[in-house]
Amino acid sequence: MLRVFDFLFSFFGLLFGCPVLLIIFLFGLFDTGSPFFFQERVGRRKEPFRLVKFRTMSKDTASVASHLANSSSITKLGGFLRRTKLDELPQLWNVLMGDMSLVGPRPNLFNQEELIKERDNLGVYSVRPGITGLAQIKNIDMSTPELLAQTDAKMISTMSVAYYFKYIFLTVTGRGQGDRVRR
Repeated sequence: MLRVFDFLFSFFGLLFGCPVLLIIFLFGLFDTGSPFFFQERVGRRKEPFRLVKFRTMSKDTASVASHLANSSSITKLGGFLRRTKLDELPQLWNVLMGDMSLVGPRPNLFNQEELIKERDNLGVYSVRPGITGLAQIKNIDMSTPELLAQTDAKMISTMSVAYYFKYIFLTVTGRGQGDRVRR
């Protein structure tokens, strides 16, 4: 049932959000010359998929988890996109294609071995990764792998249609700050 919601929301989100996506794309061309950012992430059953986001850091920034990146790498447009969570909009494509869900554990990088181990032990990779979830609205990011994996497992075990909509609503209304970046 949740996959149906994912499909419908991502399809109509991309369709009606097209003007916003185009505007951000054009600003991104001037900001970094390369508005989209693609990165291989760990998906359901630990299968790789290519995540797409709007670029928020300069092009020469190393491909690491946000909490390991330096804040000086974030562009002015990128700071705005992160604060408003608009950098996540292109992930609606990942949701539409079935790589992700709107709600689920945030997909990690393959080099985050400690988090992979913790999530593997708790069965977190049995579901599609998501754009938002319990950890995001509680401001738990990938800098605390054990707590993140436990929170993800709790979300998975209690997931329902009501929680699905609750997590989306809390995210859209500004709950959670997103991934931290080193200062």
